[in-house]
Amino acid sequence: MYRSALEKLITWKKDSHRKPLIIKGARQVGKTWLMHEFGKNHYTDYVYYNFDEEDELKSIFEVNKNPDRIIELLGLLAGRRIVPGETLIIFDEIQECPSALNALKYFREKANTYHIISAGSLLGTLLAQPKSFPVGQVNLLDLYPMGFDEFLAATDEPLYTFYKQIKKAKPIEEVFHNRLLDAYNYYLIIGGLPECVCSWVQYKDPQRIQQIQNELITIYENDFAKHNGKVNSGRILLVFRSIVSQLAKPNEKFIYGCIKEGARAREFEEAIEWLVSAGMLNRVFNVSKPEHPLKAFDQLNNFKLFLFDTGLLKHMAGIDNAAILLKRDYQFKGVLTENFVLQQLQGRFDVMPRFYSVKNAEIDFLIQDGMDIIPVEVKSGEEKSAASFKAYIKHQEPKTALRFSKRGYVKDGSITNLPLYLAGMTKELI
Repeated sequence: MYRSALEKLITWKKDSHRKPLIIKGARQVGKTWLMHEFGKNHYTDYVYYNFDEEDELKSIFEVNKNPDRIIELLGLLAGRRIVPGETLIIFDEIQECPSALNALKYFREKANTYHIISAGSLLGTLLAQPKSFPVGQVNLLDLYPMGFDEFLAATDEPLYTFYKQIKKAKPIEEVFHNRLLDAYNYYLIIGGLPECVCSWVQYKDPQRIQQIQNELITIYENDFAKHNGKVNSGRILLVFRSIVSQLAKPNEKFIYGCIKEGARAREFEEAIEWLVSAGMLNRVFNVSKPEHPLKAFDQLNNFKLFLFDTGLLKHMAGIDNAAILLKRDYQFKGVLTENFVLQQLQGRFDVMPRFYSVKNAEIDFLIQDGMDIIPVEVKSGEEKSAASFKAYIKHQEPKTALRFSKRGYVKDGSITNLPLYLAGMTKELI
């Protein structure tokens, strides 16, 4: 598989100010595979340690704080010498050993010639807890499910080659546009979780995809109970299971009363924070003003929650594959499309997209690019902009305005229409 995060790891390796690296991301997004691939192809050797599978590892870090002694013991376990700069040290499921997580700061301070990367489930939830993370002593890398470009590279390499050659303001021939739209429809069904993508490449069997997605949801829900800490696991589960109904509402805004009758913010705020920190949900705040900097205008009690993987959301909503492949209209179509666009935009810009609503008008997303605020409208079909989007453009006069739809790559007055499959290339094309 091609993962663009490999390029970031190569950059990290070359950085003279490199720190121990922690890869964050939801379970099953490909963290372990990425670390093995990086070690195999970019180092003379690599050693792999899994704190969930090897309990004896924990004692090394619990009784030692000297990096040289730790390296000596790790080398004995691996049966070979660990060479600074030549051997990559991989710590997996590091959340199972807080002492190892804490030891990363000692490597940073006293033995930074060793190249160390680590990963684990729910590390984002640890980040949110004071004194549980070596903040400032490590580099962080967020890993998300496979984007549409990575999905395309795995499923249709010739089409991916064409896709990567798409340039700003260059029209896309109809035959390729249609093929890319077909691939986009498949992505809505399969999503970007590596196990689903690999299964599709190998078997082309929709029932296998459905079974994997069922199993993944079970794994995630079991995680809620296993790793909830001080947060009530039942409340985490209730929030997670309410996402489909929350997004099915006309305005998609998160309403606590939709979790269960009489639910209040103070009961479920921590559960939401846990799910966002774990990488399971993407939170998009409404802003009171569509101005730079967007974060300054967040309305913290007014937000939407989207799922981290579009294929999983499609499965949880119970959408039949035929509705997507036969291009029929269905109740959840617009929401699924918005989830896809947000998933492709995530991590591409320094600031997470926001949305903006005033009176009866709403802008689906606002992107902050430098000091520019770019309004985004998302359409699930070929229809053009709504009146509210045009009114916003007339009033705010943004330098760039984007519409994502199934139409071609065209400039339509003050609006640039990008085909939905180009959402992940937004930064390069604006």
